[in-house]
Amino acid sequence: MPFITASDGTKLHYREEGRGRPLVMIHGWTFSGRFFHRNIPVLSEKARVITLDLRGHGESDKPDHSYRIARLAADLRDLLQALDLDDVTVLGWSIGCPIIWSYLELFGTARLRDAIFVQQTPRQYYSSEWKHGHAACYDQAGLAETIQKLTLAPKDFDRQNLADCCASELSDEEQSMLLGEMAKSPAHARAAMMADHTVHDWRDLLPHLNLPALMMIAEKDAVLVPEGPSWVAQNMPGCGELRFSESSHMLFIDETEKFNRAVLEFIA
Repeated sequence: MPFITASDGTKLHYREEGRGRPLVMIHGWTFSGRFFHRNIPVLSEKARVITLDLRGHGESDKPDHSYRIARLAADLRDLLQALDLDDVTVLGWSIGCPIIWSYLELFGTARLRDAIFVQQTPRQYYSSEWKHGHAACYDQAGLAETIQKLTLAPKDFDRQNLADCCASELSDEEQSMLLGEMAKSPAHARAAMMADHTVHDWRDLLPHLNLPALMMIAEKDAVLVPEGPSWVAQNMPGCGELRFSESSHMLFIDETEKFNRAVLEFIA
């Protein structure tokens, strides 16, 4: 299996398929690059598709440190440098979005051409003036409860998480494969990553980013309401939005054909 070594020595697993301009796909929290298994065969007909397993996920190393969003952005930089990728379309789903936002804040648009964001709010916590956060992990108490559940009953947590994220029926085989990928992420990695991710507020940064982009919005998401991702499209210059009316958080599974078509049209 192909790996790159990040600047702190962590081995990160990736897969690639196809030829053409690079499309780097970043999965969400607790998941892995294999969650894009319905999309890669089609997308790789027109692009060099590279899926990265975030540290602590999939086949990548599971160190006991460095699960901050900024470190994950540095991991993305290390991947682009190691594979010498330029003119890249980077696609982030869920937590993959703030990884890209952090990359842009730290490294600018180096090696990037444009970006696709998939269903993520700029702020997960609620406040008196922000009501478009996460459905469960929207304050410190919600974070503590989430970490407790994934630590004490990881299998139950994963089954409920997968059910909440998908609006369509999965075959037993596909469900088993996806749950198997989720089980590869240990509780310490998930807890540390969510503890850092969930407190960030990206609303001050997004209006200052200058990169052509598209936000894909799932209208039936039980995890994040559509208004949060829509705020990104409305406030980040050059960012359009595309709505998926029959999708929950995994819109690339719920509306696979529409997702694939939209990505191909964007990268073209």
